Amino acid sequence: MASVLLLIAVFLLDLIAFGLAVAAEQRRNTAVVLKEADYSYCQYDSDIATGLGAGSFVLLLASQALIMVASRCLCCGRALRPGGSRAWAVFLFIFCWVFFFIAEVCLLAGSVTNAHHTKYRNRISDTISCETLRKGVFGAGAAFIVLTGIVSELYYASYSKAHDGQIPYGRDAGVRMQNL
Repeated sequence: MASVLLLIAVFLLDLIAFGLAVAAEQRRNTAVVLKEADYSYCQYDSDIATGLGAGSFVLLLASQALIMVASRCLCCGRALRPGGSRAWAVFLFIFCWVFFFIAEVCLLAGSVTNAHHTKYRNRISDTISCETLRKGVFGAGAAFIVLTGIVSELYYASYSKAHDGQIPYGRDAGVRMQNL
């Protein structure tokens, strides 16, 4: 039986990570070019989105770690019972890691890019271009957080179902070779 307490904890971590990613998307850096006598520079607003993205990154990492520790990362421990639950557990395990990786890359890249303040002077027209994070990077991370949360909880439920009960083969199922 799947641990309800674990599923609730993972859900709450994913929900908070999603909220932080959405907040980071809303609070991305913006920049304006300010000109003084003979000098132009970029002025960026607050850098709170970097912290929100990093917080979301850490919470999603903690959520994934909880699921993997509880399920022994599918590869350690007793063998799973053959059947549909084991097949679903393996399938969902793979997609859980794929979605997790994409979400973490989006959050990390968004946080790093948001924290990077640049000044780029165009040589031809002598204008400054202030680079900022593209819209949607944290939003994509938030979407993959939702997918990771759903798939990881389904994975854990399938794993628990395949892990419960007796393994049908109590002994070695191989053919023994013996001298007669």
